[in-house]
Amino acid sequence: MTLPRPHRFDLLMGFLGLASGLLLWSFDLYTTGGRIFDQDWAPLIPLAVMASAEALRRTMPQTALVVGTLAIVADQFTNGNLVTVLMFTDVVYAAVVYGKPASARRVPYTTGLITVAVTVGFLVWWQNAIALVVGVLTGMISFMPAMTGAVVRNHREAADAARLRAEQTALLAEMDRTQAVVAERARMARELHDMVANHLSAIAIHSTAAMSIDEPATTRQALTVIRENSVAGLSEMRRLIGLLRDSSGDAEPAAAPTLAGLDALVEQARANARPSGLDLVLEDSRESTAGLPAPVELAAYRIVQESLTNALKHAAPGEVRVVLAREEGALTVEVTSPSGERPGPTAPGSGAGLVGMRERVDLLGGAFEAGPVTDREGRKQWRVRAELPMDAKDEERA
Repeated sequence: MTLPRPHRFDLLMGFLGLASGLLLWSFDLYTTGGRIFDQDWAPLIPLAVMASAEALRRTMPQTALVVGTLAIVADQFTNGNLVTVLMFTDVVYAAVVYGKPASARRVPYTTGLITVAVTVGFLVWWQNAIALVVGVLTGMISFMPAMTGAVVRNHREAADAARLRAEQTALLAEMDRTQAVVAERARMARELHDMVANHLSAIAIHSTAAMSIDEPATTRQALTVIRENSVAGLSEMRRLIGLLRDSSGDAEPAAAPTLAGLDALVEQARANARPSGLDLVLEDSRESTAGLPAPVELAAYRIVQESLTNALKHAAPGEVRVVLAREEGALTVEVTSPSGERPGPTAPGSGAGLVGMRERVDLLGGAFEAGPVTDREGRKQWRVRAELPMDAKDEERA
């Protein structure tokens, strides 16, 4: 078994205590006289033992307290040394400050009981005021150092707890900041995809048609659509860049799209989808267009926009129907498009659009589903359906 190495400061205190005690002993300065062991050398033994206990005050506080207690008791049978008493008070203090929690809690109670027992015992024995003086001295060398150590230990533990709470708070703040950055990046990715994908898909499809069909009229019409979508896409990109550069701290941008622009969106998509044999139909059964929360309007607009973009890229010729219904407590958005083989050019997809739509709905606490369905006539279709609660909080921003 390897004993712990004493602390350098404790060794220094033990050495200084021993040297000071030897200095007092050399001048015959004792605390009392006429004891059982009144030889000159007798006080040196408790002094040396107490100095050894002082050297172990931090690494082995319980052992130091036991050894120191034996030394202070032995010192009472000699003429005594003041330094032995002073080192004992420090050993008691260290036992509370550096000892194990359970042991540190017991020391003040034990020293308090010893002080009371010594006082009562000497009162019964001597029956005079000197017994009270002895009791006070006993409390000063045992109970008071223990209480001082308890106060210091409580302050240290409180400081450690406060420091731990500060570190945990800083860690939670860093985690919140990281989550906020991730959420902001995801929001920016959704906005960039939703704003630009529609225009780029139209550009890709019409540019492919212009290169594959050798007809001047068709080529001119395709180039016209390409230019319109390029200008519109560039305008959207500039708006997004302006929002990213804006340092005013506004929570909502001034140009966030709403359902009031849904007719224009469908009309633009109709022009882009006509060469692919798609016919877009908007069915808005809402009795009132007012009173919708801004996040709900934004999410509904983006879902329709992305659904029309997917239809332009993947749908077979036929009718693409956009249905908006305002039911009790929720706004329902449904977009259906023909499923199957389509002639002419197509545009590749990455699936990010469906992920973005689902994220928007989840942020508002709604329900989202997308997948193949069969209509009443047995035709295969692709349907996107979202239910957006009317009491949705403003968690999704443009």
